[in-house]
Amino acid sequence: QVQLVESGGGLVQAGGSLRLSCVASGRIFSINAMAWYRQAPEKQRELDASITRGGSTSYADSVKGRFTISRDNAKNTVYLQMNSLKAEDTAVYYCNRWGLVKDNWGQGTQVTVSS
Repeated sequence: QVQLVESGGGLVQAGGSLRLSCVASGRIFSINAMAWYRQAPEKQRELDASITRGGSTSYADSVKGRFTISRDNAKNTVYLQMNSLKAEDTAVYYCNRWGLVKDNWGQGTQVTVSS
């Protein structure tokens, strides 16, 4: 049974930074491309950033230049460094595989940015 556990969210002022972490257990983490997603209230879940098993990254236009995704395969962990946060970044953030096949979603971590 795969388990994804996100952490690192919180309340931060606009312009601030947070670093999210996601630990995966129950499978071989290193073989999969991973991604961070967000879901704001009353909105669909959307993709923010992805990283291949080799470390190539891709970003949504809305976070490009502000967010950085990285991974540590030895620790089964993927990170999201979020800088220059904006009020519109307020959402619950989740990690999961990138692509059509997904693991069970974790509980996510709440990020709230005050303006």
